[in-house]
Amino acid sequence: MRAKDRLAALGQGRLVFVLLSLLLLAPCFWQPRLQAGDLSSHIYNSWLAALVESGRLHGLIIVRQWTNVLFDLMLAGLFRVVGPEAAQRIGVSIAVLTFVWGAFTFVSAVSGRRAWHLLPCLSMLAYGWVFHMGFFNFYLSMGLCFWALALAWDWQRWRVLAALLVLVLAYLAHALPVVWTLGLFTYTWLARRMEPFRRGLLAGGFVLVLVIFHSIVGARSLTSWSPLQLTLSPGEDQAWAFDTKYYVVLMGLVIIWGLLFMQLVRRLGAREVVSSIPFQLCVIGAAAVFILPGTVLIPGFYHALSYIAERMSLGVAVCLCALLGAGRPRLLERCALLVVAFTFFGFIYHDERTLNSFEDRMQDVVSRVQPEKRFDSPYIPAPHGGMLRIEDRRVVIYQVGGNTSGRVII
Repeated sequence: MRAKDRLAALGQGRLVFVLLSLLLLAPCFWQPRLQAGDLSSHIYNSWLAALVESGRLHGLIIVRQWTNVLFDLMLAGLFRVVGPEAAQRIGVSIAVLTFVWGAFTFVSAVSGRRAWHLLPCLSMLAYGWVFHMGFFNFYLSMGLCFWALALAWDWQRWRVLAALLVLVLAYLAHALPVVWTLGLFTYTWLARRMEPFRRGLLAGGFVLVLVIFHSIVGARSLTSWSPLQLTLSPGEDQAWAFDTKYYVVLMGLVIIWGLLFMQLVRRLGAREVVSSIPFQLCVIGAAAVFILPGTVLIPGFYHALSYIAERMSLGVAVCLCALLGAGRPRLLERCALLVVAFTFFGFIYHDERTLNSFEDRMQDVVSRVQPEKRFDSPYIPAPHGGMLRIEDRRVVIYQVGGNTSGRVII
């Protein structure tokens, strides 16, 4: 008991958060380059904005906007102070810590205790599909929205006001998580005033509203929807970062989540679990992922809002963790989650090292290209079965992952 008391006291201290934060940030520093999809475009935008503001690019201006910019603003500020390399590391680290501890605080608020046993799961979600796609404005907004949900969970007036202020900041990052959070706020506020049966009817009403909203948006805008969005509804797809070996991680998560859910049902009873607000938040979130369009071309915008279902499944996964946080996991489930997490991060390290090695070889080949000179170099292997060659100062990648060949201008 004394050892258990000491562990409990450690979990309440600030030092554990500092140490865990350093551990959580290891994937942001363990490779020469961060592998995160759109991150390169974010840092390019920061460099371009600095040039425009300095007056060195005549005829170009910066158009101000009020959403989908917070990460870029943060990155641009860091860019001016510490340069591009450090700006990327620091900016991404801030986004990761905002997301992980926001999600952890929300899960703990819902479950009524600090859900340390689910931190490995939240860590995997933090470095999953959304992270490696580089959707950092969305990612940062989602983390802030979890802080807002945690603040407003007890529904005290000052906490709700603080949550609304956080949502304003989240809107600067991305509007989609804010709309999702306001929907959950509305359901939670109404459901707390209802008995379990009417609460279930309310959840069904929210699902019906989603169906109607889909019809209205489809009639007024260009949209796309796929029945395959059903497979994204539980949120376990977030652990699929690169190739098919991540199915091992997905299956491990599904099995452990299933065991934790069954344990929760045995302890509280099926009726109690199904009628609870956390369970119905999962249902509404999963329904939104399945029902709403996956892509919408909003009138007045030049680019479509895409990957809606793939992004929002991240929110469903965290809501599922909030539901499971009320359980009392056995040592088996705790150890299994750690094993799955170590497997996931081992895969991530291997794949990111492979991509960094490929970029090193590509950089070496490009550095030998002489300006205004045309030549064809031999093919060199690319990750995941692709091939690369240099042609007329262009890097040409063929048959990467079975997709059509693409070109990157150097």
